[in-house]
Amino acid sequence: MSLGKDGIIVVLSSPSGAGKTTLVKKIAQENNFKISISYTTRKPRTNEANGKDYFFISEEEFKKLIDNNEFLEYAKVFENYYGSSKNQVFEKLNKGENVIFDIDWQGTEQIKKQELKYKIITFFILPPSKSELFNRLKNRDMKDKNIVEERMNQFNEDITHWENYDFVVINDNLEKCYDEIIGLINIKKKNSISNYDKNKILNHINKLKI
Repeated sequence: MSLGKDGIIVVLSSPSGAGKTTLVKKIAQENNFKISISYTTRKPRTNEANGKDYFFISEEEFKKLIDNNEFLEYAKVFENYYGSSKNQVFEKLNKGENVIFDIDWQGTEQIKKQELKYKIITFFILPPSKSELFNRLKNRDMKDKNIVEERMNQFNEDITHWENYDFVVINDNLEKCYDEIIGLINIKKKNSISNYDKNKILNHINKLKI
């Protein structure tokens, strides 16, 4: 639990293409949040910059950081490694800055298991439908059909982890989804009770599995 002066941790996870990265950037721009910039071994996309979107490093460099216990969390996703620096995250939190993570379910589980002193609020983002997810992936610098298919195949595995999150939000409209996340963060920070409808989410999950 956060000690008052410390910042809080907010985690956004989702199946690939559901919009978590866009939401993370929007939340950070409009609120007192700093993005945890992950290290990754994957190649940058055309619109990504080193040190701004990710720290792009080699697999050898990444494994050295693992050996030196420098990651708060790390995971291998679609044959590439991703990880968050302990020092960078704790430095921000200890200064009272809130830190927002764009990570998958594996990294989220690692952070939760560490029983950190900071307050942690976790969100799982869902697409409105599988067809919309496919369209987003197809239009997101994904000219390789095999990559799109790989991410769609992973989708059913990813959504099984939704119950391990504090909240699940459907990203059918960016502004609406953003407002819902900010509202839930504020409620959770105050330890208030929300009118979060888990049955609605369960029904949506069942539709996505068809």
